[in-house]
Amino acid sequence: MIEPVPAGIPMTCCPEPLTAAEAVDLASAFKALADPVRLRIASIVACCPAGEVCMGEIAAEFSVSGPTISHHLKKLREAGVLTSERRASEVYYQVRSDRLDSLIGQLTVMKSPAGQSC
Repeated sequence: MIEPVPAGIPMTCCPEPLTAAEAVDLASAFKALADPVRLRIASIVACCPAGEVCMGEIAAEFSVSGPTISHHLKKLREAGVLTSERRASEVYYQVRSDRLDSLIGQLTVMKSPAGQSC
């Protein structure tokens, strides 16, 4: 079993490896973002000056059916990348910056400085 680095020893790579649960969580988020349509949806929502976009505006950017867009939005919500809020008959989507920061942070932690090894 891999043990965390003992106190007093300088860190040269990850403070400690991912747990099985953390790996499953990260993999599901990265899997959701690995689809080109979903990645583009997340980008559209993230780039909106208002900070949110309604489903109709998102769907207008694609040549796929509304139910297909709904499926992709559901996957992004399940992965924690987007949140949604229903207002009357429309649903508005926002990016979860904290979730994206966490995903980026996990990748950054795994990156060893050049020339160093564990």
